[in-house]
Amino acid sequence: MKQGVFEIVENTALTASVSRLRLAGDATAIQAPGQFVDLALPGRFLRRPFSVCDWDVGSVTVLFEAVGSGTDQLRSLPVGTQLDVLTGLGKGFDTARSGASPLLVGGGTGLSPLYGLARRLLAEGKRPTVILGFNRSADVFYEGEFRSLGLSPIVTTADGSYGLPGFVTEAIDLPHSFFYACGPDAMLRAVSARSHMGGQLSFDARMGCGFGACMGCSRKTLAGAKRVCRDGPVFLKEEILWEA
Repeated sequence: MKQGVFEIVENTALTASVSRLRLAGDATAIQAPGQFVDLALPGRFLRRPFSVCDWDVGSVTVLFEAVGSGTDQLRSLPVGTQLDVLTGLGKGFDTARSGASPLLVGGGTGLSPLYGLARRLLAEGKRPTVILGFNRSADVFYEGEFRSLGLSPIVTTADGSYGLPGFVTEAIDLPHSFFYACGPDAMLRAVSARSHMGGQLSFDARMGCGFGACMGCSRKTLAGAKRVCRDGPVFLKEEILWEA
């Protein structure tokens, strides 16, 4: 983990509720796709955690949805604003498990860490299949960015207004070596049940501290309670205990 001051160099709306934020600063603490950053917003006591979408040594990109006053404030911050940021948080995806033909499944803003994961897998000579799920056509974003990597993402919409009709689980019909998924809990549970292969799940959770001190983001696993911020946010499919 590293703390530093970052400057907003892009804050762009992608849909009516989702934005892309690019921050310039020392991002060398980020080592793996699936890690996250924790932003301190002006006048706010608690930091806001966001999955890393993409990064290099001098910048980090996150995608976020405006769902409350904090993210509404973040969406309104102009280019040039400086923010205190914790980087290199959490445990990311393990690409050594992927095999040659991994499957990436993202729901809504859950696709964010999968973009950086796709870049890493391609750099390792692997060819991932990408499935992106949304509620309706107006919610679709980052399809073009995945295509720019040379991939052909499969897009599903719950209302059938774009791509394949239905949920992401209905598009999982090809054999794959391993899967990686990020999105709402209901989607992660459904993907786990639908997939007859090993996989890793990236969880979203409300966090108090973001680095394991408060235990406020714990999940039940076979090994007891584990903290999403410290022990995750990426967990093996087999270790999660789902609520009945």
